[in-house]
Amino acid sequence: MAKKKQTEKPPALDKLLKPALGVALAVLAYYFMKGLDAEISRVDVTDELALREVFFGEGQGKSYAVLCHTLPGEDEKTKPLPISSVFQDAMDEITSGTTSPIAEFVLIDCNFELPSGHTIAKRFKLNTAKRPTIFISGKVGEPKQVPEKHLKTGHMLAKVLKGMLEPHAAKIESTKDLKSKCLNKNVCALLMKGGPPQQFLKDAFKNLLNQYPDVQFASVDSATMLLTNLEEHMPEYSKGNHRFVVFKKISGGIAAGKDGKQAEGRLITSIAPLEEDADISYGSMSNLLNAVKNGSKKAKKLSSLPQVKSRTKKLEESERKKRERTANKTPGQKPKTTPGGSFQENDGSREGRKAERDRRREEHKKNNPNYREKTPEELAEMERKRRERMAEESAKWNIGSEDDYAEGDETEDSFFDTDDGEEYDDIDEEEDEDILDLD
Repeated sequence: MAKKKQTEKPPALDKLLKPALGVALAVLAYYFMKGLDAEISRVDVTDELALREVFFGEGQGKSYAVLCHTLPGEDEKTKPLPISSVFQDAMDEITSGTTSPIAEFVLIDCNFELPSGHTIAKRFKLNTAKRPTIFISGKVGEPKQVPEKHLKTGHMLAKVLKGMLEPHAAKIESTKDLKSKCLNKNVCALLMKGGPPQQFLKDAFKNLLNQYPDVQFASVDSATMLLTNLEEHMPEYSKGNHRFVVFKKISGGIAAGKDGKQAEGRLITSIAPLEEDADISYGSMSNLLNAVKNGSKKAKKLSSLPQVKSRTKKLEESERKKRERTANKTPGQKPKTTPGGSFQENDGSREGRKAERDRRREEHKKNNPNYREKTPEELAEMERKRRERMAEESAKWNIGSEDDYAEGDETEDSFFDTDDGEEYDDIDEEEDEDILDLD
């Protein structure tokens, strides 16, 4: 029969105390050292150069994530407020494992009064009632406060900071977007997507964003949008194929003269598209950007700025005809003109129609040997008779006084009051739609 095992006694308490104390000290030391490494620097609000660096990116040109944090005065006995754990956790997540984080995390006293008499918070319209009060600034522009909905956890803040600070391509959805986010920049690279971009294209654009920090990148969905005044200079659109073009600003801008500032004048830009036979890849796009920036590839000046329109069959047909006219012109050939300087080709424009009339007039002269130019006296007599005919026709349509109408007759007012003017309103709306907003 097997012996019954005796119950083992637990070790003495004094034997467990030393190992537990060692573990506790090790944990405290770890967090203490981590706190030293993650110490957040404070901006000296009395240093004007430091303030300009943080607010406007002057100097080193870095981006900043800033927490409004005020220390108590020397005569105050209150303890300083603790640093926001959300801000601390976001800093740990962004800075861990990298030697070049997207932003430098600093503290600043937003209640400090500037020489203008306004506090930092009032000068940059920061709402300090929303705690913690966090904003980005520096290279990305003047202080911009992080919305309160992103301040619940450190991970949420880190995510929105990456979206606000990391370089990315601007999304173009309107003509206003195109002008402000792309054409008004010194150099802008536009990707005209023919559909969802492949992973290799996303990676290529990401590398370009890091390689060219001074270039504005943008993208537009060509499957739904069409850029007038640009399509005829680009390879023809086809579903699934992407196109790439670089804009280089020549002069002017979109800023109007306000607050004593002078208006920039009409915006003029030029383009250098990626050739049709070139594969759209990181190498080809990078080479085109380099060539445009250093001037080895001459960009073509645009007479009219591109406009973003919704892609329709009517617009596609119009752009196709423009492309055909451009393709039919001999390279280097100057437009044919008459001695007066007008175009001979009747392309539907005002100059073209005038050229057509002049051409027919010349043909009439050749086909009539007895043709002679009218003297000034004859022309004056013709004009007098024309005016007499106009006066006679006008008299037929003259409307008399109200007394000339018999009671119950329709008057001018009663005629135009029919249908409450809805028919005329519709006509006006249709005519307005055909008017282009030309620059």
